[in-house]
Amino acid sequence: MLLGFASACLLAGCAVGEMPPPGRHLTDGECRDLTALKTNANPTMAQHQSELAALRKAGYDPSPFWDDPYYPEDLQAAQRLVDYWFQTECASAQTQ
Repeated sequence: MLLGFASACLLAGCAVGEMPPPGRHLTDGECRDLTALKTNANPTMAQHQSELAALRKAGYDPSPFWDDPYYPEDLQAAQRLVDYWFQTECASAQTQ
């Protein structure tokens, strides 16, 4: 049962075992991956999963994509929120 949950969590893009520092929304790993996505021409699957995890934290749910009356507005709102978090919380990751 635990293996099934872990597999489902990995497939859903969950960040297993990594919590954001107190007062932050993004983990250090998400900051690193989002920085790489903004600058890297060849993103990895792990970087995309990290981005999806951040979008989920911002309230985006990709599961009803075929019947979502608010798409793409809900995705764009989540992207704006993640961009704001990135700008305010990931300054050290951007300089590394």
